[in-house]
Amino acid sequence: MERNWKFGTLVAVLALALAACGGGGDQADEGGDGGETVGGETAGGETAGGETAGGETAASGEPIVIGALFDLSGATSDIGVPYAEGIQAYAEWRNANGGIEGRQIELNGNDYAYEVPQAEQLYSQYVSEGAVAIQGWGTGDTEALRTKIAQDEIPFMSASYSEELASPEEAPYNFVIATTYSDQLRIALKYIAEQAGGERVEVAVFHHDSPFGESPLEDGRTYVEEEGLDIGYETYAMPSGATDYVGQLSQAQQQGAEYIVVQNVTSPGAQLARDIAGQGLDVQLFCLNWCGDEIFTDLAGDAAEGTLGILPWAPPQQAEGLDDVTSYLESQGQTLTDVGLHFTQAWFTMAAMAQGIENVITAGEEVTGPAIKEALEEMGSFETPVSVPIEFSAESHAGMDGARVYQVEDGTWTPITDNLTP
Repeated sequence: MERNWKFGTLVAVLALALAACGGGGDQADEGGDGGETVGGETAGGETAGGETAGGETAASGEPIVIGALFDLSGATSDIGVPYAEGIQAYAEWRNANGGIEGRQIELNGNDYAYEVPQAEQLYSQYVSEGAVAIQGWGTGDTEALRTKIAQDEIPFMSASYSEELASPEEAPYNFVIATTYSDQLRIALKYIAEQAGGERVEVAVFHHDSPFGESPLEDGRTYVEEEGLDIGYETYAMPSGATDYVGQLSQAQQQGAEYIVVQNVTSPGAQLARDIAGQGLDVQLFCLNWCGDEIFTDLAGDAAEGTLGILPWAPPQQAEGLDDVTSYLESQGQTLTDVGLHFTQAWFTMAAMAQGIENVITAGEEVTGPAIKEALEEMGSFETPVSVPIEFSAESHAGMDGARVYQVEDGTWTPITDNLTP
């Protein structure tokens, strides 16, 4: 199957990153349908016959250039690699099935190794190459690029779910496709308070020492105060390079913490779970989304059992309607179990962007950043098999309003609530 994006040395980097991501080590930041339908029949195969605003037919064959920032070798490559593969796979599948209204996706994806200066350099390169939209990755780099993104009028869907990026007033061209980190933390705190049944409960939030880790902390504290929750709330940074978190656990014990909420990625989250088990501590671990995946359960082993999690994206093995994803994977000799949650999360993130672009073309407009932004805001409810419906508006670029609580049971993330909102 022909690939229609520019990779450079991507394949080699992917192989190296996949070999490396099985180990622990320090981790920094995190980290609908493809046209007519979500998971059943092939989408995007129809050819539009109308003229665009620029005078070309939509089926002229001119590719649609989209840039992508991947962490394939940096501090978040354990989750960055499967996410990058999901973005790339959707583009490959869509192109093999007619592209977007007859036009191919030219995905220019590169490894930026979780380095903000490299992300800024690649962003400028993509804009100069004619990118009309970009798939991003981390909180630090996305927030650093926010002003430039607005000036250049380039729609940007990051894997960062920082709440600051969801306000059109502050970040008019950023789109946060999933439940924001702040809302995830609010949901966790609301759930904990309800489980406590009116009794006071102590909560420790363990977080990475980065913009990603710090993103929801003050919003969580404010939520406790404004909702009048009887919760003791303290935060603890998980230092870079740490081989264990025994010191931080000792501080949380002094606080009397009964719950530890984790705003970090899977490898440190799994190490924390092992430390809790090794210390024999009676404390409930509660992952937010970048800690709640199959990588966590694999690395933590028996220590993962009973862990709670806020998962905006369901494990794909638990979803129905993934026919397109499954058939694509079969063509590659893979299964949903092989690729996991972050692959399908990225697939449908790319699908949502493609739907916005498709809507521009079918409206007979030129595919530009402002046109894609307006189309995403007016797209309405975008259904996926692995999440609640995604919907943006001119007033809010937060795509989801809630998430389920899951718990690890027999090594599998299992939903224990319906969709919850703050």
